[in-house]
Amino acid sequence: MEDFEKNEDGLETDSKFREEIYSKAVRAGKRTYFFDVKSTRRDELYLTITESKKRFEQDGNFHFEKHKIFLYKEDFDKFAEGLQEVISFIDQNQIEEYDDQYETDNLENQEEKVLEEVGVDKDFTKIDFEAL
Repeated sequence: MEDFEKNEDGLETDSKFREEIYSKAVRAGKRTYFFDVKSTRRDELYLTITESKKRFEQDGNFHFEKHKIFLYKEDFDKFAEGLQEVISFIDQNQIEEYDDQYETDNLENQEEKVLEEVGVDKDFTKIDFEAL
């Protein structure tokens, strides 16, 4: 049997489909991360983290590839500790390589955005006229 609740307007809605309580989108290079706070039927809050990346097919069409993690309150501390530990490890062991790669990725991402804005296919052939 369906579980229904009344919203502010007095209309019944299916409580399985709760609205997001809070959402934050973070654009990071070619990916976007969504941090969404939702609630269970018992009004317990939880976090979903979604990674979204635009993927192009050979015919020029695209789709968004998504990966989702559900993180519940009882796991927040352990998750945060583990994340901080691996971030610290990376900062101490690969900072120079990361900075160089980030600059390269960022420049490529900026170029893709400009090409997309002017309607140029990303798979075009780039010609350096100064080299001729």
